[in-house]
Amino acid sequence: MSTLPIIDIAPFLTRESQQDEDKRAAASSALYDACVNYGFFYLNIAAFVDPSEPEELTKLAREFFALPQEEKDKLALRNEDHARGYARLKENVTNGKADNHEGLDFYRPVENPDKSKPLWGENQWPTVPGFEEKFKRWVEKMKILGLIVMEAMADGLRMTPDEWKDLRSQVDDSFWVMRVIGYPPLPNDHDGFSCGAHKDYGCLTFLHADPTPSALQVFLARPGLVQSESSDLPKEQGSEEGVWINADPIPGCVVCNIGEMWEIWTNGLYRSTLHRVVHRGSNYRVSIPFFFEPNFDAVVKPLAAARRINACSEHTDVAKEHKSVVYGEFLVAKVGNNFDGKGKYDN
Repeated sequence: MSTLPIIDIAPFLTRESQQDEDKRAAASSALYDACVNYGFFYLNIAAFVDPSEPEELTKLAREFFALPQEEKDKLALRNEDHARGYARLKENVTNGKADNHEGLDFYRPVENPDKSKPLWGENQWPTVPGFEEKFKRWVEKMKILGLIVMEAMADGLRMTPDEWKDLRSQVDDSFWVMRVIGYPPLPNDHDGFSCGAHKDYGCLTFLHADPTPSALQVFLARPGLVQSESSDLPKEQGSEEGVWINADPIPGCVVCNIGEMWEIWTNGLYRSTLHRVVHRGSNYRVSIPFFFEPNFDAVVKPLAAARRINACSEHTDVAKEHKSVVYGEFLVAKVGNNFDGKGKYDN
């Protein structure tokens, strides 16, 4: 329980033999178990992308964050739709407290941009040489990866071909989000976290981070298990019993977690998991999360395959019917929290 499971993406990249199918089935089953028991896992993507590629993105991110503040402010969120662009250190808020990080946010481009409408502006790209080109290339690869993982998850839920086809139609034009985040060391007197505890509200998160250890922490809900408090950190999990574990980077892997849309799709069988960043090291940490989300107009509702599993599940808390949502409306409400003093991860 001290570490997250590792799922290799390789079996989902080929279907040439029965052996491939067997490996695919085993990996789909492992993916299902990871979603039920953790909500977080490592995804080994070494067979999908060259490890040097995300390392190059980290280098480009450092070049941007090292620019003078006035240069970074030229890409300020206020220039566009208050969602796309640069947020200064402590400008992002989680659980009512300023987060000790700065970041660049990008969203799927839209037709007929109008920066007066929430989420409907244009992305603001740094002038750092190679930044826009290489990050756009990463976006395209992560969109492909998103569909690969979605199909693997459909296999794990034993969805029929028609059921998978319907689910795919809800994510085949993903309203993706990408953040490039810089974390200076957390000051001892800072009243908050590098990033406060939250659950992702979308579909799938693929996180590449530099090698900094002991920064990303994941809360594993385990009834009856209470972690002894060995630090001055507040109990952001409230009264829920369980433990916080580190999700340190593993070479060749991204950290993957599921968002609230999967809670709805599985009617509570899968759960989005609390996580936070507490960077007390001496270095400047960089992370690049890519959020593979449903289509903007997708109607997200419990899946028939999940209902079949829930009908014979020992979990008594999956009987509650989850309400359907239109993803775009849900997203606008979340991001709109940034305008009224709350954070986009707040309820």
